[in-house]
Amino acid sequence: MTVPARPEEPATDGPPGGAATAKRRTAPITPVVHAVRIGAVIVVIAVVQFLQTIRGLSTGPLVAAIVGAVVILGVIAGISYLQWRRFEFWFDDDGDLRVSSGVLERRERRLQLSRLQSVDVVQPLLARVFGMAVVKVEVAGGGDSRITLSYLTIDDAHALRAETLARAAGVRPDAGEAPETVLVQVPSDVLLKAGLLNTSVWVTLAVELLVIVIVVTTGGLAGLALLFALLIPLFTVFGFFASYFNFAVADSPDGLRTRFGLLGVQAHTIPPGRVASLEFVEPFLWRRRDWVQVRITVAGAQSSSDDDDNGGSASMLLPVATWPVANEVVARVLPGVDVHAFALTPVPEIARRRSPFQWRNLGLGWDDRVVVTRRGWLTKRTTVTPHARVQSVRLTQGPWERSLGLASVHFDVVPGPIKPVALHRPLADAGQSMTAEIGLMRRAAKSDRSHRWGRAASPPAAPIQPHAAPHQPELPFENPADPAGG
Repeated sequence: MTVPARPEEPATDGPPGGAATAKRRTAPITPVVHAVRIGAVIVVIAVVQFLQTIRGLSTGPLVAAIVGAVVILGVIAGISYLQWRRFEFWFDDDGDLRVSSGVLERRERRLQLSRLQSVDVVQPLLARVFGMAVVKVEVAGGGDSRITLSYLTIDDAHALRAETLARAAGVRPDAGEAPETVLVQVPSDVLLKAGLLNTSVWVTLAVELLVIVIVVTTGGLAGLALLFALLIPLFTVFGFFASYFNFAVADSPDGLRTRFGLLGVQAHTIPPGRVASLEFVEPFLWRRRDWVQVRITVAGAQSSSDDDDNGGSASMLLPVATWPVANEVVARVLPGVDVHAFALTPVPEIARRRSPFQWRNLGLGWDDRVVVTRRGWLTKRTTVTPHARVQSVRLTQGPWERSLGLASVHFDVVPGPIKPVALHRPLADAGQSMTAEIGLMRRAAKSDRSHRWGRAASPPAAPIQPHAAPHQPELPFENPADPAGG
């Protein structure tokens, strides 16, 4: 079995960014979808209120309430229509994305696509019902660095994503959807097992059982009601399974693409060179199976608190995989980087007094491209951060560390779920590491050529080579285009 080579790069003739386009609107059904989304909340609230007083309620007030709800929904639909009419987006002469919106007060925004971080096509459950999708365009920057276009048809959403990526890459905007090669798909049974073996699930279950036993044995039979709390771990497992159901990773000239979701389908695109930090997560119960989870931080993709569609799923590169599979997928993000090749420097034994459980797992190492840190006890975390993406370096000392002559070195990147930190290093060693990193990050930033990646001259990554893992048959590294596993 061999995985096909990397797809061909799109044509690059033509001006970077392409010519300006006419102003466009989202799908005409958008006001209806918005009205249904808000109206559903109103209906639920009304039903709950009526159920509480239904016995003493006469017909007159009930009819008046229904009429009032219809009027409210009509007002919402009217406002949604006006907002839709006033919402326009287009690409300007520089190839950047512009959005104009507002009914009473007009607002125009511009996203510089040379700083593009990600383009996502998301289908929440309600959007799937109407055959619609949401396109989210994220650029580097603080505050309001995201544009959300909802709702578009599926075809229009994918076409817009392709055009946005082409303009950001500096190739022809009419190059169309870049070809892709599916690298790996996570089997459903493996995903379910991974959810059941999650450390947090069993810790939560153990704590709940302990509380129930204590309450019951002390004479509080009402504590039996806490048995319903045992459903929380089950909901956690189902949430993990539903979020990453049918998870697939594909490679394309645009970067890595991920697709997943049971109730709501998400498609994320990570352009080349945009990953600020990467983390290998090893829950305790996964280690016997040699499983690992891979998460990433991309500028802005996790910084918005109002993102109710993905729940942080944009940070997931692989929800579960064997180490060989994870390393080969990560090689597409950071070519030539092998986390196992780093001989991480451990902390001295005195750090045991500060972190008695995880001190043996603490480590720090680097080369001229990345810095690697390791921490954790029940869940071991190994982070890999390119020097070019480190924004600042900090040395901190808590009172306990100060008394032991220790310090922690923080490698600050853009906001996200990954916080690279080398914990509890000897003070002199921490200071030297901080000084060395400042020089490395400056040199890396000067040589960074990730903007307009479509015109970059960097060689393509080598195709993933097949490997045998007879002791781990649960998660084969298959080419989905070759069902026979040839």
